[in-house]
Amino acid sequence: MAETPMTLEKLQQLITREPFNRWINFTILKMDADGIEVKTAWREEWVANPDRRHTHGGILAAIIDVAADYAIAAQLGRPVPTIDIHVNYHKAAMPGDLIAKAKVVRMGGQFSTAEAYVYDSESALVASGRGTYFTMPPKRVNGKW
Repeated sequence: MAETPMTLEKLQQLITREPFNRWINFTILKMDADGIEVKTAWREEWVANPDRRHTHGGILAAIIDVAADYAIAAQLGRPVPTIDIHVNYHKAAMPGDLIAKAKVVRMGGQFSTAEAYVYDSESALVASGRGTYFTMPPKRVNGKW
């Protein structure tokens, strides 16, 4: 689907173009036919409760959303807008780097579905989710996408 073959390096450049993604600090670890694997370096600003020190659920949802989106981008050559996302929380994510594994469930001409799973530093599942993304090609406006 992508005009030029996507490489791990190109996908890393693409994901770090967005300031929010740079702040989350995504590193693409793996990209293959099964999907992608990304690492996020834990940040103190992610703490939801200073007494318990677990990661805020919104951060976990964002990791799921971005990982699923970039699983699609690895095939399509560009990230796409999120239409809908559902997140399940399985256990508290305590301080430590997180790994997200994402895959495309269905690639469509207008809408696509992808899912992602987030694991803590002990490989325990902390959150998972599935999103629908708008994959229709963008329209040119004044010669630009």
